[in-house]
Amino acid sequence: MAGKTARHCLFWVLPCLFAINLVLTAGCAGKNARARYSASNNGSSCYAKAVPAAGEGGLAWGPTLDMARKKSLDNCMRYAGRSGGTPNTCQVVLSECRH
Repeated sequence: MAGKTARHCLFWVLPCLFAINLVLTAGCAGKNARARYSASNNGSSCYAKAVPAAGEGGLAWGPTLDMARKKSLDNCMRYAGRSGGTPNTCQVVLSECRH
């Protein structure tokens, strides 16, 4: 008798869980997707990329070349340190402004 009750309960529980899952998923699907970060800030037309000898580098945007270079070096040092690289070897390898 206990086996019959368990199967009967399972017959209703699984479809209910599936329906709840669909409702929750549908509620999130309509929201606009937003990027976690913006490729460039409003008004930032210059960018720079800095890379270390080992590890991850950094790309940054700024209103001037000097600001973009400074930010990319800061990012490079941070990312290289996190990735087990060599932060003290970061160098800017690319910098330019869009027109």
